[in-house]
Amino acid sequence: MKRLFLGFLMIVGLGVGLSAPVQAAEEIEVEIPVLGQSIYRMYNPNTGEHLYTPSMFEQATLFNLGWKDEGTAWFAPREYVGAAIYRVYNPNAGDHHFTTDVNEIAHLLEVGWHDDRLSFPSATDEGVPIYRLYNPNAKVGAHHFTANGAERDMLVSVGWRYEGISFYADSLN
Repeated sequence: MKRLFLGFLMIVGLGVGLSAPVQAAEEIEVEIPVLGQSIYRMYNPNTGEHLYTPSMFEQATLFNLGWKDEGTAWFAPREYVGAAIYRVYNPNAGDHHFTTDVNEIAHLLEVGWHDDRLSFPSATDEGVPIYRLYNPNAKVGAHHFTANGAERDMLVSVGWRYEGISFYADSLN
C-alpha cells in the first residue's frame, strides 16, 4: 500500500513540474462566429407548400400539425441592413408568398391576399442570394425560395420558371 501511494505522489509531482504555465484569460483570443437570425424552412406534404419563418414557435406549431421540418434555410441579419422580406397569405388557396417588393405586396393585398404582419430582414446584395422560382402548374406552393443553386437548376429542369434573385441571406447554415 505504501509503495502504491508513493508511486501516485511521484506521478502527481512529475505532472505538476511538467505542466505548462497557465495563460491569463485576457490573453486568450477566441473567435466566436455570430450567426444571424435563423429562418426555418417547413414543408406541407399535403399541399406542396414551403413556408419560411423566423419564429421557433411557428416552426414547432407547424411541425405538430404535420408539416415537415427541413431545418434552417438560411440566416437573416439580426438587424435590417437590406430590404424587409414581407410575408402575405392567400386565404383562398392557403398559400404564402415572400417578397421585398412593396408594390407586389400592395397588389396582392388589393386582390384578396392577407398581410401576415410578419417580416424579417434581408442582407445587402453582398450576402448569399436567395433564388425565386415559380411553378405555373401549381395552385398552392407556386413560388419557391432557395439558396441552393442545384435545387434551383433541378426545379427549372422539371418546368419551374426561374424569376431571379429575390433577396439575400446573411449566411447559410
